Amino acid sequence: MKKNNKRSECPISRALDILGDKWTLLIIRDIVFRGLRFYNEFLESGEGIATNILSDRLKMLESNDFLISKKYELQKTKKVYTLTEKGIGLIPIVLEMLVFGFNFDNTLQVSNQDSDKMNAVIHRIMTDKDTFLKEIITSVRNFDAKNYC
Repeated sequence: MKKNNKRSECPISRALDILGDKWTLLIIRDIVFRGLRFYNEFLESGEGIATNILSDRLKMLESNDFLISKKYELQKTKKVYTLTEKGIGLIPIVLEMLVFGFNFDNTLQVSNQDSDKMNAVIHRIMTDKDTFLKEIITSVRNFDAKNYC
């Protein structure tokens, strides 16, 4: 796991010290929006993360109290990863990144069905963000995440 030294006392800088690489936020995305909970699910998410990077980021997220891992009841050799309340606090940031990424890059290659779903999600965020955010947080807490992206 990489060292997490502070560059400065700036809150933005500190947030970037912890969350400033793409893999960390993609792991959070996969938990929140795709309901992934196991190491192999993260590996197979389609992003191409290397095993050593995934292991490092999961350990870092756990050591900073953004997620916890527990032995999986049905198979004791597996760990299940879940967000803590601190990790759930990242959901509004990830939602804003979703909207930014959607609006920023008009070259995203999505099927018509996925495009319709994404447009509906963006519309919900833009028109009633608070209700949508509560729905997502509830689904994460209940381990019932829906595939929003």
